[in-house]
Amino acid sequence: MPQTNISDSAKALMEEINNRKTYLETEVYPLLAQSEEGGTDEKKNVFDAADSQYSEMQEASGYIKQAYLSALSASDELSSRMKELRKSEKRRILNAPSNALIDYKEEETGHFAQKLNAYKIALIVFIGSFAGVIVELIWCYIRNGHFESRSGLVYGPFNLLYGAGALFLTLTLYRFRNRSSLWSFAGGMIVGSALEYLCSFGQELVFGSASWDYSRMPFNVNGRICLMYSVFWGVLGVMWIKNIYPRIAWIILKIPNHIGKAFTVAAVVFLAINCAVSYTAVDRWSKRHSGMTAKNAAQRFIDERFPDSRMEKIYANMTFDK
Repeated sequence: MPQTNISDSAKALMEEINNRKTYLETEVYPLLAQSEEGGTDEKKNVFDAADSQYSEMQEASGYIKQAYLSALSASDELSSRMKELRKSEKRRILNAPSNALIDYKEEETGHFAQKLNAYKIALIVFIGSFAGVIVELIWCYIRNGHFESRSGLVYGPFNLLYGAGALFLTLTLYRFRNRSSLWSFAGGMIVGSALEYLCSFGQELVFGSASWDYSRMPFNVNGRICLMYSVFWGVLGVMWIKNIYPRIAWIILKIPNHIGKAFTVAAVVFLAINCAVSYTAVDRWSKRHSGMTAKNAAQRFIDERFPDSRMEKIYANMTFDK
């Protein structure tokens, strides 16, 4: 398909607009001024003509704004795609595959986890819940010199906060995956901070407990979020959509369709059961802390399987309101 020169078209449009401005200044504006002394019919004719010009200019302004935003978006995406291609050419092993390549491969192979379908979303939550705990364990060891549980579920090193964070970052930033990093930073900062605030508020509301408190950090909001960690979420947004997500998507691409579908269903069932048991165990732990004894066989079973000593190891930083 032959391409027209957009720059030439834009220049021609600019000339047309300037010609219209000249016409308004030399023809329409004087008539409007003169009509003040004219009769009713004369005023109506002048105002009708001016109103027609106004409507046309307003409609043109709307199209020009849309064209400007579209051109800005297209140029930004083209620049980002070229930059990612240059990076992948320099160090193929160290750099993540480009999102553009992943999009192409998913469509070409008819993969079971294309774009953001249910399979892809479920796997992102599962992998994010696991990987986030491992990264925080390593960070805790580097900072404190010892390992400390960062799990959010009772079975295995999984924390749905990280899974939810990975999911929301992906859903929010996916449209910007081929755009410049500035978009990813802004989106990650906003979405991550909102998620962290809601999780803190929800935990306190449901269980009367808190897993973190930023009250002593500068620029905090009710101790639930603070500027430093909001910036961290922004950096994480860039890292996620430009480096981590492409690697995860590339690994998922290697999973055969018949195996991938079955594994994804099993992972979802496992997380659902894990969440239900974890919620019940934390609820009983909270009630034991308040002096409420077990009232039935199910509660006694949970108390035996998840005593305070075990829960304190799993949720090392969890505290309850006195």
